[in-house]
Amino acid sequence: MGLCPELKVIEGSLRGTIPKKASPSGLPMKRRKLWSGRFSEDADRLAEEFNASISFDRRLFRHDIRGSIAHASALEKAGILTRKEAASIIEGLKAVEREISEGRFTFTPEMEDIHMAVERRLTEKIGPLGGKLHTGRSRNDQVALDIRLYLKDEIFTIAGLLHELKKAVVEAAEKHIGCIMPGYTHLQRAQPVLFSHHLLAYYEMFKRDTGRLLDCLERTDSMPLGAGALAGSPYELDRRLVAGLLGFSKVTENSMDSVSDRDFAIEFLSVASILMMHVSRLSEEIILWCTQEFGFVELPDAFSTGSSIMPQKKNPDVAELARGKTGRVYGDLMALLTLMKGLPLSYNKDMQEDKEPLFDAVDTVKETLLVFAPMLKSMKVNGDAMRKAVMAGFLNATDAADYLAKKGLPFREAHRVAGEIVAYCIKKGATLEDISTAEWKKFSPLFGDDIKEAVSIENSLNARAVYGGTALKTVKARLRAVKNEIGRGLC
Repeated sequence: MGLCPELKVIEGSLRGTIPKKASPSGLPMKRRKLWSGRFSEDADRLAEEFNASISFDRRLFRHDIRGSIAHASALEKAGILTRKEAASIIEGLKAVEREISEGRFTFTPEMEDIHMAVERRLTEKIGPLGGKLHTGRSRNDQVALDIRLYLKDEIFTIAGLLHELKKAVVEAAEKHIGCIMPGYTHLQRAQPVLFSHHLLAYYEMFKRDTGRLLDCLERTDSMPLGAGALAGSPYELDRRLVAGLLGFSKVTENSMDSVSDRDFAIEFLSVASILMMHVSRLSEEIILWCTQEFGFVELPDAFSTGSSIMPQKKNPDVAELARGKTGRVYGDLMALLTLMKGLPLSYNKDMQEDKEPLFDAVDTVKETLLVFAPMLKSMKVNGDAMRKAVMAGFLNATDAADYLAKKGLPFREAHRVAGEIVAYCIKKGATLEDISTAEWKKFSPLFGDDIKEAVSIENSLNARAVYGGTALKTVKARLRAVKNEIGRGLC
């Protein structure tokens, strides 16, 4: 049954033009594919465009060519290529890489994917010899190799950007070591902490992110070429030679798993999602701190935007976008998990859909980290506003309970007494620092003249000198340690 006139118009607009020349079957005439021996008809234009991945996998061209150069060396060692033939192929591949790098290469949907595009151009440059390059491999193991090579490079790049963000956190913590702020639980003022201690909590998160990236790198660092379409290669290819040439530490162990495995990509997306979650949490705090209600920090004009209608506004859009882009990376993870969940072994065309979420997550994480570190370095901190918030919220009430507990009163009873004192102060409109020793003694005879010093903000802070606590000496020690870690590299 033919298309109705309306659908023919839609079909023509999708194709860009309504074909005027057709094959006997009515399908458009196309240039023959490299795999077309089995087929008597050319691909329909819409099907060809739907099937093609060249629009997004072209970014893998360097990795694809690197893999092909290594494969040519393996073919030479196996006696399939002569030394002269291998040299000619390698020279041709490098010439194709230069063309693409310099923007002199035109990509079209007919090329299907980056693998076919490179092979076709190679054959155009060096003749039928280019057709020998695909001996002993499949696009299945070829794309598995390209993605692993690509992801290894990107993991190192992201780890480097994350390192810069950790440095920015540490620099800010060191610069503002004297600032005391409220620590929060349930977004309610809880206990006084050093602002530096708060920032260093994010250093610990980002440090774990680096560890997860490097763990992911270990499982990405397996060389799949030689697995063929799924069953392995019938040629005596030295897979370990190829692995060494490409910088892999090991080769994959099972040919079917080699071409169907995307665990490493899913793992990376999981790591990226956790990393972005940490960036989002810090973004949320910066957004809150920038409000007039908090007033703890101010972002520079260079990392803020204004309102199209309200002249007074200064919006923390960079932090808000970082928070928003986190959901995008989560979506990339869910897309790949959903893609892979029902696929039988081994390769399926569905797996072509692995690249766009992976590429999107890589790009999103990189651009977020790239802008976040300099924003953090240039952030202004209002220590006076933080101190004022500390003084207003009875953040030293726990210290009153601890004072009684150290005098022998069970902590639960001490907690009750301290709570009654807070209620008394609220009714009176006073702080714990304001009331007299006589007033303290009304609630417990265990209170002495030293209670004022015991509940001072500085004492409250510095009393928490347990390892990992917020005391000034503890935080300074941790700062020294993390600066040493930062100096050693990608910790």
